[in-house]
Amino acid sequence: MKTLIAAYSGVLRGERQAEADRNQRSHGGPALSREGSGRWGVACSAILMYIFCTDCWLIAVLYFTWLVFDWNTPKKGGRRSQWVRNWAVWRYFRDYFPIQLVKTHNLLTTRNYIFGYHPHGIMGLGAFCNFSTEATEVSKKFPGIRPYLATLAGNFRMPVLREYLMSGGICPVSRDTIDYLLSKNGSGNAIIIVVGGAAESLSSMPGKNAVTLRNRKGFVKLALRHGADLVPIYSFGENEVYKQVIFEEGSWGRWVQKKFQKYIGFAPCIFHGRGLFSSDTWGLVPYSKPITTVVGEPITIPKLEHPTQQDIDLYHTMYMEALVKLFDKHKTKFGLLETEVLEVN
Repeated sequence: MKTLIAAYSGVLRGERQAEADRNQRSHGGPALSREGSGRWGVACSAILMYIFCTDCWLIAVLYFTWLVFDWNTPKKGGRRSQWVRNWAVWRYFRDYFPIQLVKTHNLLTTRNYIFGYHPHGIMGLGAFCNFSTEATEVSKKFPGIRPYLATLAGNFRMPVLREYLMSGGICPVSRDTIDYLLSKNGSGNAIIIVVGGAAESLSSMPGKNAVTLRNRKGFVKLALRHGADLVPIYSFGENEVYKQVIFEEGSWGRWVQKKFQKYIGFAPCIFHGRGLFSSDTWGLVPYSKPITTVVGEPITIPKLEHPTQQDIDLYHTMYMEALVKLFDKHKTKFGLLETEVLEVN
């Protein structure tokens, strides 16, 4: 059961770098997407098209009619379902690794937040479990805070899949959505963005602690425009659950990955986990390695309608320093040596 649940975690995989670049240029926010979500979306669409050709065609017609009227709901935060977020299956998912959420500071319900999640890993399993489910009791640890895990807006054009994503508190990373949640949805909102994206996933491997952050400043600009506090998060063990073939810069493999990233929208990784029935075989089931997600101290951000590059650089530097400090403070607690250094690229 647990291994099957772990395999299902592919529903939240990957990040499309091309979409991230477009979002950074247009509204300063990196875009988080999952390739697995696309596969499930295609499957759901195919099933609905099949229903159109059966005696149950009316069901598909009614759903698509509903879809037209409900099209903009994801941009306004969706329809969070505590029932879905509390499904027992998520607790099995949590215990398989296991996954743990560590709180270091209280968060004020009178403020809004942008959580920067690091590292991306291959699938971002810690981000999904901690913030799209209640398996690690995020609502109890941060009472009054509503987490929204940001993902590619295109996922919400997929019939049926969009309903599931919204029920888990997953939202599009579009400009309209972020503006709405941080300015028109009251306070106590926390948008979780996996900042490193596809570029970071390409360097994900066991034993490596590195983040792609030095030139990722779009999320800081967003925080300044809305006066949303920045919260650094480091997930120890995220890179341990899969093994990946790493292609060196200049190699044919890395060239292919970059071409896919540029023209298709995602960077294909050659990776493996364990087999479905045996840990001695290769497969797509992640290894059962502990993932500990540590939520750091919030950085108070002023509201600047038109932040200058100097403002962005200042708070970006503060954020990088806070992330490194968070890593250094907790690394020995979760199996790393005192000499381990977080590599910021």
